[in-house]
Amino acid sequence: MANKNSLKVTRRNFLAASASAFAIPYIITSDTLGKGGKPAASQRITVAHIGIGGQGTLVMNGFLGLKDSQSIAVCDCFEDRRQGGAKIVDDKYTTTGCRQYSDFRDVLASDDIDAVVIATPDHWHVPIAIAAAKAGKDMYVEKPLGMSIEENKALRIVLAMYGNVFQYGTMQRSFSSHCAFACDIVRNGYIGELKEVHITAPTGGSGGSTVPVDVPEGLDYEMWLGPAPFSPFTKDRCTPGGSYFCYDNSLGFISGWGAHPLDIMHWGYPYIPVEYEGTGVIPKKGLYDTITNWNIRGKFESGVKFFFMDGPDMTTFIGNEGTISVSRQQITANPKSLLRTVIKPDEIHHLKSRNHYADFIGCVKTRSAPSSPIDSAVQSDFISHLSDITIRTGRRIKWDPQNETIIGDETATRMMKRPMSNPWHL
Repeated sequence: MANKNSLKVTRRNFLAASASAFAIPYIITSDTLGKGGKPAASQRITVAHIGIGGQGTLVMNGFLGLKDSQSIAVCDCFEDRRQGGAKIVDDKYTTTGCRQYSDFRDVLASDDIDAVVIATPDHWHVPIAIAAAKAGKDMYVEKPLGMSIEENKALRIVLAMYGNVFQYGTMQRSFSSHCAFACDIVRNGYIGELKEVHITAPTGGSGGSTVPVDVPEGLDYEMWLGPAPFSPFTKDRCTPGGSYFCYDNSLGFISGWGAHPLDIMHWGYPYIPVEYEGTGVIPKKGLYDTITNWNIRGKFESGVKFFFMDGPDMTTFIGNEGTISVSRQQITANPKSLLRTVIKPDEIHHLKSRNHYADFIGCVKTRSAPSSPIDSAVQSDFISHLSDITIRTGRRIKWDPQNETIIGDETATRMMKRPMSNPWHL
């Protein structure tokens, strides 16, 4: 294993050696030395962005506003996205130095990159994250997490082995302070004894063309597919719809959007249900075949009831003395006086940072745990997978939280793992 600190020392030694190797004059810019409170280049965390579609570009712009990090590379299977992403970086820094990659493995082989942001299609999240961990990189990984329960467990093991800093892309933990406040209300007992949790997330999509067409110039389609099963290219395959709603590449919005309200639930009540049953709609026509509508019910070991349905993005905690509902956009409560609660200094406080990206960079520098760590990401993502499995099997699923496996159902247990196309593996 490559030691994280040794990577940084190697990079800085290289820069120093390079400078002393030339007798001719060279220019040291004020930005290199640090200016206006901005750390010198040698003290900034260098970042590469893997996957720069719509969400990847949004996240990249967030990192570009930080003084303690420097984005130096972009990587994508689409040539035009690479070029566009590099231009955004260069325009921000008024330079022409942003490197472009089509293969994430070349990014991970670069010793001068400290951290990576992984915002690829869902089926690539965990394989790239595992490779990044082994390469000694810290990582910010977009939600949802893995394509299977076993993928999630594998990533958690590798991160524990290599000691990488991991931040999950559930931004509400930093950018939406009212979400933290709602969880404070629940954890500190202000709604009394918790009785039920209701979670809703927007429905998925149906449709999409199944007609094969030529792969467009500038797209490395084989790399885009990667560990996913081979499927012919269609005009909708590599679009946002194809990335979100094809079961080969994603679980759909039951995980892709469900990750947000489920994460809030797990933040406020850090357990996962042990029983699941329910129904859902799986499109029979078109390219998109993830669950579009769902109605899941179950319970926790404590007896607290759990309901997960499609609908407006929301997490609602129901206690015997009050109710509080929260999403990234709003918070309501009954009684309304709950919203005037002042959390005492010695009580549980969830809010750690008001900037999810800065929180990650700060933790890379201090080697501490970010706001949205791997274990919480794994646990909340399990709920999406178990909900998907109970719908697809049509049976009640029982979960063993200690051994992290499905109880008494061989078919369902096999669905905890998905095969990966050669040569990719966990």
